[in-house]
Amino acid sequence: MRCLVTGGAGFIGRWLVEKLLARGDAVLAVDDLSNGRRENVRDFEGKPGWLGLLVGDVKDGVFVNQVFERGPWDAVFHLAASINVQSSIDKPEPTFRNEAEGTFRVLEACRRQYFAANGLTVDAGHFDYDADVPRLVQRAPRVAVMSTCMVYDLAGGNAIAESHPYRPASPYAAAKIGADMLAISYHKSYAMPVTVVRPFNTYGPFQKSNSEGGVVSIFLKRDIAGEALRVKGSGQQTRDLLYVEDCADFIVRAMESGSAEGEIINAGTGRDVRIVDLAAMCSSQGNRVEHVPHDHPQAEIMKLLCDSSKAKRLLDWQAEVSLEEGLQRTRRWLEENRWAW
Repeated sequence: MRCLVTGGAGFIGRWLVEKLLARGDAVLAVDDLSNGRRENVRDFEGKPGWLGLLVGDVKDGVFVNQVFERGPWDAVFHLAASINVQSSIDKPEPTFRNEAEGTFRVLEACRRQYFAANGLTVDAGHFDYDADVPRLVQRAPRVAVMSTCMVYDLAGGNAIAESHPYRPASPYAAAKIGADMLAISYHKSYAMPVTVVRPFNTYGPFQKSNSEGGVVSIFLKRDIAGEALRVKGSGQQTRDLLYVEDCADFIVRAMESGSAEGEIINAGTGRDVRIVDLAAMCSSQGNRVEHVPHDHPQAEIMKLLCDSSKAKRLLDWQAEVSLEEGLQRTRRWLEENRWAW
């Protein structure tokens, strides 16, 4: 397959690229490097199927058109996004535009490729679903759009399934919901094979360990450096932590499956851990755990536990890497790759 990965130099994106290349696919990565890093994809240089990294912004329609001129693409993985909740609270507009406008540009380019392959144009006027869809013989690129578990409402003691109510407690979460619904609308309106993938908190090698990174990488880096592990707030908030290679496998399966088209699908381990307990697990050298004020308590979700039964049913997917094993792998990588700190 010829695959396009937006956000391909980011944390999850580079693991997705690696998995696709290992399968024998050809892959082009696109990233604006606002959060991704060239170093993340350096290992792919010279590998069969690696089409390179294009630096640009998916909000730029001209740039996106240039990317699609390198197609046609069999699969499009849209991971380019904002990731920082606090930044969305401080300055909502960039996050809104990255999620909503960026997703729109990518979906429109996919629709343009889809229509062109069937002798239509996006400017052809009225689209008659009943009349036009049956004659769209050439399939659209299969599209997977990345979402986030931060869209969900408080869950109490229950695991969160896809039917769980939404509660966007930050502009980041609200913008993600908008992008998700836009993606689903393209399936409903044009019969495009679009799936929204919603992994819970993903961690592992190549994740940043500064303020933009995930809690696991931050804790482990501070422990390796002999520094205190800082827990925001009470530490009673829980997270369902998904190892990144399991996450990449989930995304590929969702793209491939016809039963996933038009669906939103969660992915997690079915096990949550309190942040204060996670800090203790990461504190291998007896470094102290200290509590610090939470920077955005109003946007915190106190319990995130994933119900992945839909992923199991539709994709035959389940997480394979335990938290303990994932922490060991991530620690080893951070110890050996201090450039990533």
